[in-house]
Amino acid sequence: MGKSEREARLLQRRRLRAGRLLQRGVAQAEVARRVGVTRTTVSQWNSQLEAGGMEALKSRPRGRPRGLDDTQWRELMRALTAGALAAGFATDLWTLPRVGELIKRRFMRSYSESQVWRILVSLGFSCQRPSGRALERDEAAIKRWLRIPAKVPSHSG
Repeated sequence: MGKSEREARLLQRRRLRAGRLLQRGVAQAEVARRVGVTRTTVSQWNSQLEAGGMEALKSRPRGRPRGLDDTQWRELMRALTAGALAAGFATDLWTLPRVGELIKRRFMRSYSESQVWRILVSLGFSCQRPSGRALERDEAAIKRWLRIPAKVPSHSG
């Protein structure tokens, strides 16, 4: 369990403890002191408690739910590691628009380029720029070619 998960569970325990104390009629200031939060926080929790009972004090997932399920994440990872050529692109270079297009074609989900970037980072990918050199480059042949003196045509005439 990660740090943020532990913190979320600790906060939920505090909220639920505060809720039980409030239900027993303990003053908000005393609840704040016992639980170790501000009076304002206890006041907010009390409002939630009155509106929805103890259930209202339980943690709920934050943010938007993940768009792809675990099977789709694995499929996306396989497609990315197979390369852009295998996915039907003209070159084997992955770009954010191409990854977005792949996700759209495979999973019918549209993401902004910034979200595609976050997805790639979460999968362990990082930005890589092509070196601009051909893989089949022959350094020895290039050196030989550069050493050959250029022949200057003579203009005798």
